[in-house]
Amino acid sequence: MNNLLSFLQDHTADILSDVETLVRIETPSHFAEGLNRLQDVTQRWLSELGQVTRHSNPAGDVIHARLEGQSHERVLLLAHVDTVYPPGAWDSLWSVKDERAYGPGTYDMKAGFVQALWALRALKALHQKPAWTVDLLLTSDEELGSEAGLPYIQNLAVGAQAVLVLEAPFMNGDLKIARKGIGDYNIHVSGRAAHQGVEPEKGRNAIISAAHLIDELVKLQDLEKGTTLGPNVIKGGTVANVVADHVDLAVDLRIWSLDEARRVDSALRAIRPLEDTRYEITGGLNRPPMEPSAGSYRLLEKAQGLASQLGFNVGAARVGGGSDGNFTAGLAPTLDGFGAFGANAHQKDLEYIHIPSLAPRTALLAGMLLDI
Repeated sequence: MNNLLSFLQDHTADILSDVETLVRIETPSHFAEGLNRLQDVTQRWLSELGQVTRHSNPAGDVIHARLEGQSHERVLLLAHVDTVYPPGAWDSLWSVKDERAYGPGTYDMKAGFVQALWALRALKALHQKPAWTVDLLLTSDEELGSEAGLPYIQNLAVGAQAVLVLEAPFMNGDLKIARKGIGDYNIHVSGRAAHQGVEPEKGRNAIISAAHLIDELVKLQDLEKGTTLGPNVIKGGTVANVVADHVDLAVDLRIWSLDEARRVDSALRAIRPLEDTRYEITGGLNRPPMEPSAGSYRLLEKAQGLASQLGFNVGAARVGGGSDGNFTAGLAPTLDGFGAFGANAHQKDLEYIHIPSLAPRTALLAGMLLDI
């Protein structure tokens, strides 16, 4: 491990330069021009290491690189290249201050891909082959829910011996052993309009019915189990003197287990509307929970041993946000958080990576590939 760490420390400036190259190409979801321009760069870099397949997609192209290992058994590295802010939103696309590099997508998660790139470059330079064949997948719509990327993610996860997700580690540097599942519900409440002053009794107020619905769905939460329901967007009615005849409600669900997802879904759909109003419920679970398995704990144990050799410690974190690892945990042992250490994901002008940690965190990933 020392030779890997030494090599990567000698190339910290090069690693940072590659991160800068990607960050200066703005890649918000839906901005296919920027996404594809960035994928031109990743395709060129990865072609130096192995076979690269590019899949055209309206949401932004998907890159799949396959690098030969000592075995035909496979390990999958997952990353996404889309970010969240529109072009021009940041005051400066790239800046370095003290030990931090700032820019959109530095932490979430362009540096994570660059670390994987340099882990593979380091192994090649030191004439070491990964223990298993490496599949590296770069998708372009993770921030939107991975609809376009999901078929590629699942196809490569099936039969993989492990999935290592290149999202950032937990805020203290821990790897992520579990993530909450995410559900998105859209509920349309129908009522009947009437004049509020002349004959309100002829109306059926959709807003009052929506309030009843919200009261009932909040009761479905189980905070001890980590189950939350957030009715966080509501729109309805027309003008103040007309009984509201419609409401649209968006609800966010977070759960640690599929059993909880099934319980909430069944109970939510069983809530009865107030008289002469109607609920139309669409949506449901978008990302299943990333539940830990014996295989993921084995990966964590391996990572902890390697990190100790490199001079730092990693624990096991459970987080409420989702990643593409949510889609793979039921298909293969999955461990998340092999990206760059930093903070402030999705925070304009504040998102950053910690430069001195680039080499050791990259060495950790390289070590995992050598002896997984």
